Amino acid sequence: MAVVGLQAALHIIYPPQCIACDCLVTSDFGLCGTCWKETPFIAGLVCSTCGIPLPGEDVADDVQCDECLRIARPWSSGRAVLEYSGKARDLVLALKHADRLDLAKPVSEWMHRTALPLIGQGMLVAPVPLHWMRLFWRKYNQAALLSSGVARLAGLEHCPDLLRRTRNTHSQEGRGREDRFSNVAQAFGITPRHRAKVQGRSVLLVDDVMTSGATFAAATEACLAAGAAKVCVLALCRVAKGR
Repeated sequence: MAVVGLQAALHIIYPPQCIACDCLVTSDFGLCGTCWKETPFIAGLVCSTCGIPLPGEDVADDVQCDECLRIARPWSSGRAVLEYSGKARDLVLALKHADRLDLAKPVSEWMHRTALPLIGQGMLVAPVPLHWMRLFWRKYNQAALLSSGVARLAGLEHCPDLLRRTRNTHSQEGRGREDRFSNVAQAFGITPRHRAKVQGRSVLLVDDVMTSGATFAAATEACLAAGAAKVCVLALCRVAKGR
C-alpha cells in the first residue's frame, strides 16, 4: 500500500506524459490519443518471414511477401511492430540518437506481444550488435536495450554479446538492396565464449529497424554457422516498400 501511495504522489508531482509528444496521459509510458492514431502499428495480414504488412484482412500463419518468395531468407520467421514512418520513425531516432532510454520499456512491451508467435521454450534472445567503435561513441546499443526487455517479459535467457561485429561496416542508410547485403556480408561472428551456448538452440535476434533484411541475414548466418537450431527475427520497425 505504501508503494501505491508513493506512486500516486509522484503522479501528482510528475504527471505521466506521452512518450512521443509530452502531452499528459493517464498512465506511465503511454501514447496520447493523437500520437496513437499517428503511430503506424502493423496489424492484420503480415509476411510470416519478414513481418511486412500485406494487403487483406485475414490472419494467416504462413504467408510470404513477394520479396521473401524471391530471396532465400536464412531465418525461419520474423515479425515487426511498426511501419518505419511518422511517429514510429521519430521514436526510433529518439531512442537511437537522442538518449531516450526511457522508450525502451514501452516499446519492448510492444515487441514482446508481437513476438509471441515466434517465442519457444528455451529460446535464446540476442541483439544485433554494434561494432565496438560505434558502441564507444554511442555508449549503448539500442537493440540490446530492446532485446533485454523482450527476454525479461518472455522469461527467456538474454545474451547481449552473443554476436560481435568482426568489422566496422559503413552505415546502411541510402544504400540499395544489393549494396546493403554486400556491406554486411560476413560482418558478424559468435563471441567465442558463447559458442557452446548457441549450439542446438533456437535464437531470437532483435534489432530496431529492418529494411532489406541484409543485417538480419548476416547475423542469422553467423548463428547457424555456430550450430543454432533455427533463428527468428524481431524488429521494432519494418521499412515498407516505397519508403
